[in-house]
Amino acid sequence: MLLQTVRPNIVQAIRAYRVDDLMRAAQESGQHFLFANLTEAQSKQDVLEGIATSFLFPQHFGKNLDALYDCMTDLVHKSGQQPGFVVVLEQLPDNSRFDRESREQLLDVFRDAADFWAERKIPFRCFYSFQ
Repeated sequence: MLLQTVRPNIVQAIRAYRVDDLMRAAQESGQHFLFANLTEAQSKQDVLEGIATSFLFPQHFGKNLDALYDCMTDLVHKSGQQPGFVVVLEQLPDNSRFDRESREQLLDVFRDAADFWAERKIPFRCFYSFQ
């Protein structure tokens, strides 16, 4: 199985993995598969909105990094036992409106979420690519 070759709580570039294979591996292992194609996003707000829409966040989502963390951790944790997560952020922008610092801040939220779930012994794997 593909997921056995990937640490259970990590945020990493998608590199040699294919989205379809990750989706299938998540399904086979009974884990949540969360996918956001961010090709159209140009700014931090666009990225947060794209993630919120793709991941079906509640209407009251604040579209900031703290709210993203809350939705990826506490909100889901309070809904009951979780089997694990495979998250794919495809085509994060790479431009002056979403620069390296902005990307790292976003990925730090997912790293913090991976740590949150690791403490609960729940696998959380996040893969990303850039435009």
